[in-house]
Amino acid sequence: MNLKGKKILLGVTGSIAAYKAAFVIRNFVKAGAEVRVIMTPSATEFISPLTLSTLSKNEVYSTYVGDTAKGTWNNHVELGLWADVMLIAPATANTLAKMNSGITDNLLMAVYLSAKCPVVIAPAMDLDMFLHPATKKNVEDLTERGHLFIDAEFGELASGLVGKGRMAEPDHILEFFENKFGEDKPLSNQKWLITAGPTFEPIDPVRFIGNHSSGKMGVALAEKAAGNGAEVVLVSGPGTPKTNHALINQVYVQSAQEMFDAAIPEFETTHVAILAAAVADYTPENVADQKIKKKAGDFSIDLKPTKDILKHLGGLKTTHQKLVGFALETENEVENAKKKIASKNLDLIVLNSLKDAGAGFGYDTNKITLIDANNNMQSFELKSKTEVAQDIINAIIEL
Repeated sequence: MNLKGKKILLGVTGSIAAYKAAFVIRNFVKAGAEVRVIMTPSATEFISPLTLSTLSKNEVYSTYVGDTAKGTWNNHVELGLWADVMLIAPATANTLAKMNSGITDNLLMAVYLSAKCPVVIAPAMDLDMFLHPATKKNVEDLTERGHLFIDAEFGELASGLVGKGRMAEPDHILEFFENKFGEDKPLSNQKWLITAGPTFEPIDPVRFIGNHSSGKMGVALAEKAAGNGAEVVLVSGPGTPKTNHALINQVYVQSAQEMFDAAIPEFETTHVAILAAAVADYTPENVADQKIKKKAGDFSIDLKPTKDILKHLGGLKTTHQKLVGFALETENEVENAKKKIASKNLDLIVLNSLKDAGAGFGYDTNKITLIDANNNMQSFELKSKTEVAQDIINAIIEL
């Protein structure tokens, strides 16, 4: 995958994250893109135009006036029409507000208003600014206008606070561009829904019923699907590892009901759904408002079934959708997995057995058997979960 021949117009604004623009440019150039750079006057205080010009191998623009002696000017319309895609990174809160309101007080904003190409925005600001209602409204409005956002990342900020607001890392920006604007991958223009991790069913404010699922398998599947071009909604249970892949929208939930509520609305527009999460089969009938105090004698909890997310999706599935489930068994593995395919209207099931060393919850490895709706079976040796994820993705692509 590369961006060979793509014309990328990079807008750099006045943020401490402006230094990352050098690495963004280097990644784009190595991927075969042609890069031109426009800087706001304040951006030049953070990183030298000479640095970005050297890396991009093109002149860097920051003012309307070009060569004063020759009476030339930097044509904002021409720059806007040149690009295949425009990226503003870092995009400050001030710049987002200007973009939303149409304020044109620098060359970058004039070019932005002249651009006919897709616009991608990578915000960078402090935590409180990022969370401010004004910033949120600007992001919502620009998204509705069709602009694409590479979400800010969590980490240490220039103020010393720790939170969301860091500009996406240059490698993550490159991933986003390769998947959005590079050559097509097998799953380009597809949306996938994946669930991962356990659910915690509350008993009281302190205690819960849970399981040992780590969520590693679901995250590996999401990253492999995104790596093959799919846009992924990853509904994650407690403790599931975080992923920063640009094409993955990771949504965290706690209980089976919350996972149901998060997954069902996404399914209508989904091409493939993989339910890898270990969802609790039962949840307490009543949840205590206060911590239950220890008493002498036995203690019992009345349980009720949770909603069966996989079966519910099987009932909603249309002919253009594929539905994949997981079966973790301890006995009669193949027979139970085949029954699950039929009862839940699955296209493929991934069978794990706790009898296999290195498979199941908590491991970085897994050993699986794939069974499709026609009872065709394919067994694999013990592999890393990353390799297992690719085997599963390959099988789905074949379907």
